[in-house]
Amino acid sequence: MNGEVAIITENITKKFGEFTAVDKLNIKIPKGSIYGLLGPNGAGKSTAIRMFCGVLTPTEGKGEVFGLDVYKDAEKIKQNIGYMSQKFSLYEDLTVIENLNFYADIYSIPKKVKNERIEDIINMAGLNGREKNITKTLSGGWKQRLALGCCLMHKPRLLILDEPTAAVDPVSRRIFWQIIYKLAKQGITILVTTHYMDEAESCDEVAFIFGGKIIGKGNPKKIIEEKNAKNLEDVFIKYVEEQTGEKVQSSFDKIKFIQS
Repeated sequence: MNGEVAIITENITKKFGEFTAVDKLNIKIPKGSIYGLLGPNGAGKSTAIRMFCGVLTPTEGKGEVFGLDVYKDAEKIKQNIGYMSQKFSLYEDLTVIENLNFYADIYSIPKKVKNERIEDIINMAGLNGREKNITKTLSGGWKQRLALGCCLMHKPRLLILDEPTAAVDPVSRRIFWQIIYKLAKQGITILVTTHYMDEAESCDEVAFIFGGKIIGKGNPKKIIEEKNAKNLEDVFIKYVEEQTGEKVQSSFDKIKFIQS
């Protein structure tokens, strides 16, 4: 395995009974990079992420996160990771500052350091003046930035973002990604899943997963050129069509009663 990468796997597989959710996944994510894991719903992205996080034990294969074995060092791996799911995971009945304090206490951060980090996170998220607001009253964009701040509280080396900008407005998406770029420049490795292909094109590398298998990977611009496509969305569609043997098209023609 390689000490210069954040995540590396060799034929890592996860089966649930007879069903294979992730099938012989080979992936290498360089330290400090922004890496996109792309694929339709049910493709195996979340299962793969849960193995990287040390939450699910692989059925077979090898995997390391910062040199830590996914089988033997699951608890140590968790200490190096900040995970943000697509579903808002903070306590909505608490205020902004109460949520931040709660997460700081979970990670046993000393009081002096905690206060400094909370102040930094509030500034980063643009939540100045909103510290006493009940979290459920915040807009989707503010909530996502608060959730991101809580993930950063313990200074993780790897930040895993599972569809972080789903259901937020374009302005909030733009601000969120500006923060992501800055975090990567600070040396934090970012693994992100997204259905927004304009976001995926901003990644250093991407991997397409379908049916639990990697069906394409590399630098977004190079993949677009190789596939002779206009953008990454067209590439995504081409990959799906190649795998299914069917054209991705509307089934509107089958709704006869509307056309009659």
